[in-house]
Amino acid sequence: MMTQASGLDALERALDHRFADRALLVRALTHPSVARAGSYELLEFLGDRVLGLVVARLLLDRYPDEPEGAIGRRFAMLVREETLAEIGRTLGVADHIRAGAGVLNDSIVADVIESLIAAMYRDGGLAPAEAFVKRHWEPLVVRETRPPRDAKTALQEWTQSQARGLPVYSEVARSGPDHAPEFTIQVHIEGLAPVRATGTSKRAAERAAAAIMLDMLGIETHG
Repeated sequence: MMTQASGLDALERALDHRFADRALLVRALTHPSVARAGSYELLEFLGDRVLGLVVARLLLDRYPDEPEGAIGRRFAMLVREETLAEIGRTLGVADHIRAGAGVLNDSIVADVIESLIAAMYRDGGLAPAEAFVKRHWEPLVVRETRPPRDAKTALQEWTQSQARGLPVYSEVARSGPDHAPEFTIQVHIEGLAPVRATGTSKRAAERAAAAIMLDMLGIETHG
């Protein structure tokens, strides 16, 4: 059976950072449902800014001549919840999060990735946090040879080009506790059957619904 200490050892190896102050690591893994005063919320706030700084530098170094709009679309894709949650799954972060029963979801995993970045920053300065971001985000920066388009933006551009008005998004269901809700959103376009998708935030559910509609229409989100 894995003890808390051995679990933290394993996570430090995955992060490639040995904490001088392990209390920072524990806090970065603690959801408000377990300890509001000692949760990761303030670390998440800081980690979001550190991540944004490093990703922005990566993008400008890689694509120095791209227009601001294209860089902005790349940036939004790289720091969105889905990208952070995928990196969290790769690292097995969910196994180490301290949260109430039935609370854990992709949104929390994404939050914890940001809080871990901040914990590394607070523990060792910018260098370990930057090294972590570069290790996991640089392959994504290189992979996308063309600027992505947000699914909602791409769908709106298509509907306007087809004189179908704007996509209409509506919340059709909400489940789960207040601190970990799940939303079901429906998107409707004139002349097409509506589609639904779920997400841990309204924005995520809207993007998911738009992506499903684009897939049905055979429209890609690059260009």
